[in-house]
Amino acid sequence: MEACLYHPEHGFYAAGVGVAGRRGDFITSVEVGPLFGMIVAEWLDAQWERLGRPTPFVVADVGAGPGTWARSIRAAGPACAPDLDLVSIELSEHARAMHDAAGGRSLASLDELAWAHVIVANELLDNLPVRIVHWQESGWQEVFVGPDATGRREVVRPAGNLPAVVEALGENLSCSGRSERRLRLPVSDRAARWVGAARAKLVDGGRLLVFDYGADTAELAERDASAWLRTFRQHEPGSSPLDDPGMQDITCDVPFDQLPATIDRVRQHEWLRRWGIERRVEEGRKIWAERAALGDLTALRARSRVREADALLDVGGLGGFWVLEWGPDREVTSARAG
Repeated sequence: MEACLYHPEHGFYAAGVGVAGRRGDFITSVEVGPLFGMIVAEWLDAQWERLGRPTPFVVADVGAGPGTWARSIRAAGPACAPDLDLVSIELSEHARAMHDAAGGRSLASLDELAWAHVIVANELLDNLPVRIVHWQESGWQEVFVGPDATGRREVVRPAGNLPAVVEALGENLSCSGRSERRLRLPVSDRAARWVGAARAKLVDGGRLLVFDYGADTAELAERDASAWLRTFRQHEPGSSPLDDPGMQDITCDVPFDQLPATIDRVRQHEWLRRWGIERRVEEGRKIWAERAALGDLTALRARSRVREADALLDVGGLGGFWVLEWGPDREVTSARAG
């Protein structure tokens, strides 16, 4: 998964093959339109106020792609704008080349960021490489990929260093006497480490905000592996993850209970309503009613809010995604305070 997505020459993202947007391979909430950025800007203003209006107010977008989210934040004109130090972080050199149009700083890695008040990641964790484990009577086996005469094949070896929730599930299976030979699960070590690394960058009182799809481990165990490990190409389901390396997206539902405990976890449609999406839609309707005869860009953008809101709030689609919020790691916060 890491090679297929992030190899510097052949990777789907790193080499610039994978592109978000209607003309690309997939659409996230950011690409639906400017309304999503407008609502996130409302949340950013609230954090800026809560933290005492810091100057600079450092906000980092990790997995920024070409900087679409940063442009939508600036276009929203938040109250914090004069103090906003907006940092777009993206591994792909091809995507980073487009960050100048978004303004703000551009970095290749979270490691290059010294600190931040807020870190945001939209559909990043599902693209971080996962381990896959397979239950057998002898215990958990880890699935690797190896070559054979015709291409790539699975290689199974004993698994180690598993999250507590996975170990507990295996113990329950052993006690019940069920073999569950087809049971497979993702192990998201990388996502858990990334959350820890991001929290370590936060100042006292800072926030990490993540938008993504997934479920707890036990729920994923009830699904076939093809339901939580998927590929996409040009907005259509792709083939096996072992096919066409570097030419299709590989994404995995995030097992949220394998991550550090959150401050808040809520469905996206609930979070957007909490931060005023319906007010913004009504505002757009009024602008359209006043300017429809002009048909200018302001009027058209206002009218589009209704369509964008329908997509963002759809509980069977983007609205059913999860929004997770963390504060800084306590030890890191205490060390800075000292």
